[in-house]
Amino acid sequence: MSGTSSLRAARDLLLRHRTDYETAYAQFAWPELDEFNWALDWFDVIARGNDTRALWIVEEDGSEAWWSYQELSRRSDQVANWLRAQNVRRGDRIILMLGNQVELWESLLAAMKLGAVVIPATTLLTPADLRDRVDRGRVAHVITSATQTGTFADVPGDYTRISVGEPVEGWLSYADADGAPEAFEPDGSTRATDTLLLYFTSGTTSTPKLVEHTHASYPAGHLSTMYWIGLEPGDVHLNISSPGWAKHAWSNVFAPWNAEATVFIYNYTRFDAARLLAEMDRCAVTSFCAPPTVWRMLIQADLRRLTTPPTKVVGAGEPLNPEVIEHVAKAWGVTVRDGFGQTESTVQVANPPGQPIKPGSMGRPAPGYQIELLDPVTGEPGGEGEICIDLASRPLGLMVGYHDDADLNAEVMRGGYYHTGDIGTRDPDGYITYVGRTDDVFKASDYRISPFELESVLLEHDAVAEAAVVPSPDPIRLAVPKAYVVVAQGWNADEPTARAIFDYTREHLAPFKRIRRLEFAELPKTISGKIRRVELRSAEAQRSGDARPPGEYRDMDARSTG
Repeated sequence: MSGTSSLRAARDLLLRHRTDYETAYAQFAWPELDEFNWALDWFDVIARGNDTRALWIVEEDGSEAWWSYQELSRRSDQVANWLRAQNVRRGDRIILMLGNQVELWESLLAAMKLGAVVIPATTLLTPADLRDRVDRGRVAHVITSATQTGTFADVPGDYTRISVGEPVEGWLSYADADGAPEAFEPDGSTRATDTLLLYFTSGTTSTPKLVEHTHASYPAGHLSTMYWIGLEPGDVHLNISSPGWAKHAWSNVFAPWNAEATVFIYNYTRFDAARLLAEMDRCAVTSFCAPPTVWRMLIQADLRRLTTPPTKVVGAGEPLNPEVIEHVAKAWGVTVRDGFGQTESTVQVANPPGQPIKPGSMGRPAPGYQIELLDPVTGEPGGEGEICIDLASRPLGLMVGYHDDADLNAEVMRGGYYHTGDIGTRDPDGYITYVGRTDDVFKASDYRISPFELESVLLEHDAVAEAAVVPSPDPIRLAVPKAYVVVAQGWNADEPTARAIFDYTREHLAPFKRIRRLEFAELPKTISGKIRRVELRSAEAQRSGDARPPGEYRDMDARSTG
């Protein structure tokens, strides 16, 4: 069976059993891929004579454009021919730093066809970030927008400079690809095991790691992501994600195009919930994915203004809090389904369509993934522990490893398992509930505390827009839960608000879990939007004894004055 046929057979099985998890999980097998190039062997094949919209972009000013599968196939052939003329060769590393514009998808497909290696990069990167990527990534070429070329002024290197947009002195113009031949012929075969993507992680707890994926691990591995979302031919799928991050490839490239769906983009410079909902309604978006930050902003708007809400809604990036899920269910009549994965993998654990959903649970192992929860101390499997992937049945969607880091690879792949660094619990029905990062979970009075659980309760209060919980040193309990809180609109960051939050948590949390300290502050985040609790933990760890920083409120104060 060819790679294309094998991929199609695996995909079609998941589509047939889209709402039958037990059958899908039992019968699914990863496609067997040897020589395989997803752009040539999958995308170009489904694109032949296919006028279905592959990509649909709506701009903030109301203008819009769309491109069919057939058009993107032809256009990426042209770009591949032009890049080859600029000495882009098989195995060369390319930084691809573009916004949500058609050239991003053209360039990705073209690089894939050439056998080049893509290093996706967000437009928010600083010159220091880019120097690190050029150096560690051994970059030979850069494709970026004309407005971003200045960021590379202080990034030395003998790399080809390609600019998209207005001409820039010293940079090749991407527009010249318009004159390239349309018929593309590859210079050789691509192995499924050849490197395709190098991702620099966002670094929530450490410096960015360099994650290596192949022509199989992300392109075909995202069959699990397709299954989680429930995508099928004809869907119009909107995923809120910035280019440069793994989630963009998950849901703006591979999962929807494996399903032969439409990738829908609404470009905005400043988030406007009402406008986003209006465009979703006008364009009949059927499937929607957003990170928790966006969901929390959306529920501040009137979700009921959507006359035809999407029937498939999921959240990713970090677990969604129950109050968000409840709000959406009341407005749209659908349940936001959580899924769990990492840059290092495709979706590992998820709530697929048509399955019973347990409050707080992120679901069961995705088809093709064998998940164990290992005790962090003993390494024994059980009902609670670190979420790990059994390498005896290694899933196709798992990374090759961390590029050029043998020690780290040995650490995360030890004992025959890939260790995610996340803690979960599993119930008798096989549903896994997220507890937190191994680095974030802490003990207070010898009880183990899950920051995520406490943050979920905090977010139920109207005064709390965002929250992060970390351990704060205590002379008696060793550590107590402290909340850093961003107040919601209409509330003040003052003592009455702190007292109201303390009162609420006392009513809704067991005594050993209660928030004991609270501070109003902006939360440090990675440029991908994830909270850097490591910075907050570090700040707390540096405090001596029972010293109270300015602006900190304590539960004992609230009780003594309440």
